[in-house]
Amino acid sequence: MANISVSSPTERVLEDAQSYAGRNSQHWKRNLAVCVFGSFTTLVSLTLLLPFLPIYVEELGIKDSASIVQWSGLAFGATFLATGLTAPLWGHLSDRFGRKPMLVRAALGMAAVMPLIGMAHNVYQLTLLRFVAGLIGGYASSSTLLVATQTPRDRAGWALGILSTGALAGTMIGPLVGGILPGLIGIRHTFFFSGGMIAIAALATIFLVKEDFVRKPKTVHPKQAIAISTLGPAALVVAAMFCTAMLVLFANMSIEPIITVYLGVLQVSRGSVVLDAGLVMAASAFGSILMAARLGRLADRIGGWKVIIYCLAATCVVMIPQAFVTSWWQLAALRFLMGMALAGLLPAVAKVLRQTVPDAALGKVLGYSQSAQYAGQVLGPLAGGAIGGLIGMRSVFLVTSALLLIGAALNQWASHYVSRAVLKETV
Repeated sequence: MANISVSSPTERVLEDAQSYAGRNSQHWKRNLAVCVFGSFTTLVSLTLLLPFLPIYVEELGIKDSASIVQWSGLAFGATFLATGLTAPLWGHLSDRFGRKPMLVRAALGMAAVMPLIGMAHNVYQLTLLRFVAGLIGGYASSSTLLVATQTPRDRAGWALGILSTGALAGTMIGPLVGGILPGLIGIRHTFFFSGGMIAIAALATIFLVKEDFVRKPKTVHPKQAIAISTLGPAALVVAAMFCTAMLVLFANMSIEPIITVYLGVLQVSRGSVVLDAGLVMAASAFGSILMAARLGRLADRIGGWKVIIYCLAATCVVMIPQAFVTSWWQLAALRFLMGMALAGLLPAVAKVLRQTVPDAALGKVLGYSQSAQYAGQVLGPLAGGAIGGLIGMRSVFLVTSALLLIGAALNQWASHYVSRAVLKETV
């Protein structure tokens, strides 16, 4: 698909010479490494509670099985609801004041809140503190803004794939740590441990990340506003990417927070269910780790939109048999394949947005993209819990698969529509 741009080729060359990415050409590789480390540590801390979250909810006084499922989904989704609400604000502020301050704010805020979660006395406090963590957190989101805007355009897919690999590694290791650590130091001390990890990421960010940022005036150039607010090809691209970003996280999170309960349906013993749940959750992230950088590089070669369509279709196919597994290892194998298919989606979404939106407005647009992702993370657990509670856990996979198929079809239509519109404009 042709790139959508409001600038001519000559204007783009001049813009790149003085752009944010151009000024930070000496720093982007080191900053990428720090962001990978920081995203890894913060996501380990955020996801390690997944295997024991239903058990923690039960310890906080909820005894009914259906209520445990619902509160687990609510407590887990609260963080992403709050982050989704504030992501556009942080994206806008990053355009005004720089990307690094947003990273530091997120790391310090999360480091302070995580130990408090381990001190909760009831599910209301647990959910509220998870919500607060989302309001002031979002390190991985801020890392995406930094990397997407500093990286040269022709390497954006690869760099975002590498960043995604670090985040996914944290997502993979987190449930494994959460499956082991509570048995060694207890559930509450596990949250203290996670706060310490995020504090290390904060220190690395403060002292190692470098940024050459020139503050812009409040006024927005008309050309920058056109790419976002006007009906037309660019607006359709942005809308399609927002919907895709939401669908990606919806698909992954519709079952993940309640995998422990699903393993109970598969007759996994209570003594091993937490560890097995951690392995199943890690399988998806491990598959993504293997493919994220490769698919990011593929997006640099053939275009981000093609990768999005292919990956959505593949995820749809792999999702269906997960509804019919009879043991935990079958589910783990299929989640591994699903992780491989999902790996290319978010880097490709960010790459398409990078190629479509002017640099001065990119932070805000990527902020809205992050909001769309978090909307999926909120709706996924809520929908999974509701569907699983009403018509059975296995139906969650079939409903999600149908949504993925619809998403692939709509992206295929949108890419053709935009290509025709761009061709018509150039004739």
